[in-house]
Amino acid sequence: MTTPNYQEMSRPELKAYILEHRDDLEAMRTYFYDPTVQWQVMPPMFDEAGQPIEANIRFAEEALRQRIDAEDRKKRQGD
Repeated sequence: MTTPNYQEMSRPELKAYILEHRDDLEAMRTYFYDPTVQWQVMPPMFDEAGQPIEANIRFAEEALRQRIDAEDRKKRQGD
């Protein structure tokens, strides 16, 4: 059996393929891959003893707040 070329499929074709072949992880990776996504690695929220690391929690909260604000600005510009 040959593997289909997922990059040549349209989004609707690839989605239909995935719905029929739910165990094909490579097809799912191709479908969800987005080269424009920029990952930000967050520091651990808890230490080895399970205690919260307040500075890291504040860092993550601020990063999320900035992301939400940026998305809100995009929505307002699109209106």
